Amino acid sequence: MAAYAAASAFLSSRHPERLAEFQLAMDILRTREDFQVQHLWGFLPQELLEEIRRISRSLSHEEIELHEAASFGRWVLHDHPRLTEVQTGLTSFVSELAGEPLEPSYNFLSLYSRLGRCPIHMDAPQAKYTLDVCIQQSQPWDIHLSQIVPWPEAGIEGGSWDDTIRNDPELSFKSYALKPGDAILFSGSSQWHYRDPIPSPARDEFCDLLFFHYIPLGTGKLVNPAQWPEIFCLPELAELPEIRRHSCQAITRWQ
Repeated sequence: MAAYAAASAFLSSRHPERLAEFQLAMDILRTREDFQVQHLWGFLPQELLEEIRRISRSLSHEEIELHEAASFGRWVLHDHPRLTEVQTGLTSFVSELAGEPLEPSYNFLSLYSRLGRCPIHMDAPQAKYTLDVCIQQSQPWDIHLSQIVPWPEAGIEGGSWDDTIRNDPELSFKSYALKPGDAILFSGSSQWHYRDPIPSPARDEFCDLLFFHYIPLGTGKLVNPAQWPEIFCLPELAELPEIRRHSCQAITRWQ
């Protein structure tokens, strides 16, 4: 959202004749207002559910990512080959649910400990659609979803924005509880979502979730601000700090 705002401001000042083109190109990343959350009970076959559990149990310390242990109370694993295969196989089904042709973006296992929490947030367009699958848990752990809100204008500056969003009656938050094997499809980039801290911080509390993220078909470059200078033939965009940051992040990941 910061990159979009910066690019829009730059174009408005330096290339006003290109602003409408840029904003129109982003329309495909917006979620239509009538999109409905899909709650899929018993979505994963038991055999596949057990296979994913075996994958989570077999992870080595070298594979597990620890960078969200403090902020989310979880360990993660991105784009495991077998889970990527499963995600690819679900593309047509998820496209039908979403109401538009999609392609896989990325996926990750999210292994929450007894300190698990999910602060209120909205995802980048790389997660326009999120298929959230419950793998196993010590007890149900609700996810709270707002109604669809406009992207990318839905920013809130400073202050206690967490409480502001939670308590906004116009956002009409709804709660969903998943059992192992259940899934829920929502728009991660156009719905505020959160989970409160796991309610009973006993030593054995946990929740293992699997997130499959999808984007509109053919938007693999568009969802990455680092690609905008090339897409729009505007090399000056690469000098904006908000866009240069994405280029640096990509380099860091490859290193």
